[in-house]
Order: sequence, then structure tokens, then C-alpha cells
Amino acid sequence: MPDFLWQAAQADSQIIQGRLQAVSQAQAMQQLRAQGLTPLQISLAGAAAPAASVKPADGAAAREPSRLGGLFRSTAITQADMLVMTSELSIMLKAGLALDNALRVLIGMNAKPAMERLTQTILDDVKSGVPLSRALARHPQQFGDFYINMVRSGEASGQLSDVLERLVEHMERLRALRESVVSATIYPAILLVVAVLSVIGMLGFVVPQFETLFKGMGDALPTPTRIIMTIGHAFTDYGLFVGLGLFLLFWVVRQWWRSPAGRRWWQSRALALPLVGTLMLKYDLTLFSRSLGTLLGNGVPLLSALRIATLTVGNVNLRQALEGVIPKVKGGGRMVEALKASGIFEPLAINLIKVGEETGRLGPMLLELARIFNRDVENGIKRGLTLLEPLLILVLGLVIASIIVSIMLGILSVNDLAA
Repeated sequence: MPDFLWQAAQADSQIIQGRLQAVSQAQAMQQLRAQGLTPLQISLAGAAAPAASVKPADGAAAREPSRLGGLFRSTAITQADMLVMTSELSIMLKAGLALDNALRVLIGMNAKPAMERLTQTILDDVKSGVPLSRALARHPQQFGDFYINMVRSGEASGQLSDVLERLVEHMERLRALRESVVSATIYPAILLVVAVLSVIGMLGFVVPQFETLFKGMGDALPTPTRIIMTIGHAFTDYGLFVGLGLFLLFWVVRQWWRSPAGRRWWQSRALALPLVGTLMLKYDLTLFSRSLGTLLGNGVPLLSALRIATLTVGNVNLRQALEGVIPKVKGGGRMVEALKASGIFEPLAINLIKVGEETGRLGPMLLELARIFNRDVENGIKRGLTLLEPLLILVLGLVIASIIVSIMLGILSVNDLAA
């Protein structure tokens, strides 16, 4: 097994070097990344070292450990890929690498072909003299306005590595917020699926077993038993058609749900719900406040920052209300008054923004407001789940218990008739 000499950057941008054994350069790179290091230079021991960059391995060897793993690897570029790319680029620029060399290293480190092609395209643009922000702007699907404007502000101030570091922090906080919301819904979703499958199992397999026992009893059966037997009979006879009908209904509702009119309708109704509406409002305001505060903190002009931050809001109705703030600020009005007139910010938020505007610390105050909203969203989700989980268990228990009790009443009726 050959020895490789390596040089890598730690998370604090300190450069360290060493020697390791690996089957190939790709495996050596994987070992370094598993230790939390960002490889800068890898070469065979005794060979000439490359000029401050990782030399990509040739052919399939660059994508070890196995071809089989590549068959199941997703080819789409995800937000996690963008976060890793931004983080590693920030570390390498802080370590003193030139931008083009840092992009070359990223190409060698990317195991996903789509990310490798994207980075190569950006490198080609940068080598031709195009600024990094303009090179990123040619890929709007991967780099939105927020990302591009942050990079542009870093280029203008000469602090690209620091701006990328703040961008990584922003992306990690948004990812943590999204993951907390998603993970909070997993357990209730599992409970709901178990409830549906349990009812289907009872009606489709358990109830029909008693049909021959109750046959011919007619009106002598208790009313609950007759209802359950009728539902079970209908389920076994028409269950497939009912399932297809529900699937088609779900598909139609889903298509309408995604349409502009449908999205506007359900988002406006959702905001009016007692607990869910408040959480949705604060979730979107968290995105808006964090984005606006981060942009302002990096020197982006207020009007441009407002326009970009408004695009991060998912609720169409809230976005429309925030879009009305821009012309008022452009006309010379104070932002706090324009936000207050929108009617979507609570008094605490208005006061924090007012203090930030008066003291010239609007960016930090908006970030503090985002932390407050984020904490409220997390606490609200926990409180909601505290109520929802036992409620789902109670409903599941009542449905199954009602089926069992109805069958037991029928069995007791049979025994009474036999006696």
C-alpha cells in the first residue's frame, strides 16, 4: 500500500501536514475528510508535490470505493452539497489559497459528478476573468439571489472568505430550522400511517371473519355490529375502487394545491389557524429577518436586501405584504413604519427593528429577532406535539376499540339467542 504526503486545512484554517497509507489518492482524500480536514495537497511519497492543489485521480478510481455505490448515489445537487462546497471553499480561502486553486481542489474532492461539473464550469469562468459572483449568477438554480449578493459584497470589500464563513453560518441555521420542523412531523406521520393501516387491517381481514357467524341474524344484531359489518362488507367489495378514487382525489387536490390560486387560498386559511398559523407566520418571519440581517451585515444596500429577503418568504400572502414595504422605503419612509403598516410584525419585533434603525445596528437587531422567532417556532412545535401525539393515540385507540366492542356485542347477541 503506497504512502501519501498530504497537506490539509483544519476547521480553524490552520494548515497541517502528514503522511498516511492508502490504496489510492481518492481513498487518501476520503480519510482526511473523515477526520474533518480539508485536503489541500496530496502526493505520493517521493514524487514531486503538485502546486498547492489536490490532483484528481483518473477514471473510475477517482470515485472509489466502489462502482456499485455510484449506482445508488443521487445525481441531483442538494442544499447539503452547496453547504459543504461553501464551507470548504471558505476554509481554503482563509488558508491562503488563491480562488482558482481552491476551486481546483474542490473539483478533486467532489465525488458527485453534477457537483464536479458545476465547480469546473465556475472555475472556467473565473480563469477567463469573470468575477466569482457573476460566475455563480449563471447557475440560478443552485445559487439564488441571496447567495450571489453575499459573494458580491465579499468581493467588493475584499473579505470573501469571511463573507463565505457567515454565509455558511446562515445556511446551517436555516438547515437546522428546516430539519427541526421536518423531524417534528415524523412521529405524528408514523402514528397516522399506523392508525390507517390498523383500521384497514381490521375492516379488511378481521371483520369479514365474523360475517358467517352473524349471517341470518338480521335485526337481532346490535346496531353498532350491523354498522361495522356493513362498513367491512363495503370495504372488501369496493375497497379497490375507493382506494383509486381517493388516489385520484389526492392527485387533483395536490395539483390545485400547487397552483398559484390554490397556494394563495390554503396559505391564507392556514395563517388563520390558532396554533399552526402562528408557527407558519413566525417560521417565514425567521427566514426574512435572518436573510435581511445577514445581507445588511455584509454591506448590501437596504433596498436590494429587502427585495432579496422578501423572496425567501414562502407564504404568498406574507410575501405580498412585505413587497409593499419596498416602495415605501424607496420613497424615503422609515423601514420600521413600513413594516408596522404591513400588520404582520408583533410589537416586540417592531421595537427591536426601531432600536436597530435608530442606533445604526439594524443588521444585528434583525439577527437577534430571527433568533427569537426561531426559539418561538421550536417551542411552539414542541408544545403542539405534546398535544398532538396523545390525541392521535387516543383517536386510534377509540377507533379500534369501537370495532372490537361492536364485534363483541354481536358475539354476546349470538350467545343470548342460543340460550
